[in-house]
Amino acid sequence: MARGERETLLAVQRALPEEQFQALKYLLEERLPLGELRPATRPELCSLLLQRFPGQALRITADLLRQIARHDLIRLYRLPGTEEESPGEKGETAGPSVPSGRGEEAGCRPVSLPAASSPPSPRPRRLTEKDLIQIAQKLGREWQEVGIGCLGLERSRLDQIREDNPRSVVMQSFEMLREWRRRERQEATAPRLRACLAPASLDPEVLDLLQSFQGD
Repeated sequence: MARGERETLLAVQRALPEEQFQALKYLLEERLPLGELRPATRPELCSLLLQRFPGQALRITADLLRQIARHDLIRLYRLPGTEEESPGEKGETAGPSVPSGRGEEAGCRPVSLPAASSPPSPRPRRLTEKDLIQIAQKLGREWQEVGIGCLGLERSRLDQIREDNPRSVVMQSFEMLREWRRRERQEATAPRLRACLAPASLDPEVLDLLQSFQGD
């Protein structure tokens, strides 16, 4: 076990706020035993990664950091794939300000179709869990108002999500977005979600992120 590798892993994890550390662990649930992963502290998670993925722990950590939009840490610690990171990418934003509830699915608007003279566009892809975790990081503590006022979700379901994920606002937002995606099925696309969120006074980076997904 390389001492330098462990020190780098620990420094990276200590640079993460608690919510992003929990998001990192969530993304590892399919790769590590849950009984060891969920209670793991930062030093314990470093040990788990080094034991389970010898020689690959830094690369896996870099992949996870990309999924939670912490490209700055990939560059700072020169993790594998540093050369792929653009200087303008950042990992943290302020929370949104959302108006009061607007009724069931109040914010959703049909996405306008292109003009007849325009060439047909490919069907937008369904949002992935990787997309949703990045969006969740930008919604902030008023995610329940977003869920009720913009996405038309039930208050009781949102309360349950909050109880199931008491330690992380990001994971609460993520589970809310997953609930919306389950309901929308193949219509859970970036243009659809952007149309739902457009009436709310969200941080502009939320809509910019969704706009970037539309070009994927």
